[in-house]
Amino acid sequence: MCQNPQRSFGTNPDEPPSPRSPEEEAREAKRQAQVEEVAWTLANGDASARIQAARNIRKIVRRSPKARSAFAVSAVIQPLVAMLPSSNHRSVESALLALLNIAVRNERNKEKIASSGAIPPLLDILRSDSNLRELATSALLSLSASKSNRPIIAASGAIPPLVKIIVSGNMHGKVDAITTLYNLSSCVESYGDLSSSAEGAKPLLALLKDSKKHSKFVDKTTAVLKILCESDEGRRAILDFECGILTLVETVEEGSLLGAENAVGILLSLCRSSQEKCRELVLNEGPIPGLLLLTVEGTKKAGDSARELLEILRKDSQPKRIESEDLETIVHDIAAKVDGPDQPEETAKKMLRDVVRRNMEDNISRLQVSEQQYAAHKCRLGQ
Repeated sequence: MCQNPQRSFGTNPDEPPSPRSPEEEAREAKRQAQVEEVAWTLANGDASARIQAARNIRKIVRRSPKARSAFAVSAVIQPLVAMLPSSNHRSVESALLALLNIAVRNERNKEKIASSGAIPPLLDILRSDSNLRELATSALLSLSASKSNRPIIAASGAIPPLVKIIVSGNMHGKVDAITTLYNLSSCVESYGDLSSSAEGAKPLLALLKDSKKHSKFVDKTTAVLKILCESDEGRRAILDFECGILTLVETVEEGSLLGAENAVGILLSLCRSSQEKCRELVLNEGPIPGLLLLTVEGTKKAGDSARELLEILRKDSQPKRIESEDLETIVHDIAAKVDGPDQPEETAKKMLRDVVRRNMEDNISRLQVSEQQYAAHKCRLGQ
């Protein structure tokens, strides 16, 4: 095994740590004194004193990673968690903000907060009519960023109240709830509750409709929608939403690789479940150019789904796997269904020309960006 000959002092666990400077020692001593003072106040102070202590924690840790680690001790976290079920609005708010800032960009702190019992009271706040619901959603989002917390959150019944936030929360709360559900979607524990939460489909589609299709938010939104589409109720909700199919087709055309993959997966699920009803609805929104492009430029999963969907749109038979060379025939057949048997040739050619044109435009755009980056690189080198 290779060893680094330039290993610095103190990196070996058998060696003593590097000595601290007097200034570092002083800062560490001050921080420890702050932790002890705050812990004492949280344990022994009255309600006003505890609220002020929580606010002080937020100020101290919000910009200091070392302070976050120092304050992430049971003597601080557990009293803050104990403040969450309070009927005092200021008490709950100050504790939430303190816990949020302790958890920021620190995996271990997130795990400590969850293991200290924070999840049940956070869910109680989500289920309430309190105007702190969105702040509690932010806290739950932060905790769900830790993979080890996700099964705990999912098993605690978090899915229904998060869906309620998507239905009736403000915009910030909706975005946080969607991202939290996206984090939880990797857990087997969450699938049952999520796939049966059909009421979330319409607000998700409304957000998707108004979003930039290439954004990471759309990637997450379509991932959650894809799970909702696994139930009959979820599929019905998507079909009942005005412009729902068009929004998904636009995502296939304009979305990122992941967003397009999710969107074509949703369209395929709809058409698999009810070919008679869904084929014409999908065909009417002009999905062919986007699907053809996806077979060439999409992920393998997206390409396979696009081919299967094209075959379903082509005819009523059971879907089968098709190869790229069959696409022109499929486009011709679909054009005949749209424009009648008299003039499918021109429609099919137009569809294929559109795909080629868009592909060329994308390539030109990528070349222009590359040229700009190269020119900027030469400029930095003084060439």
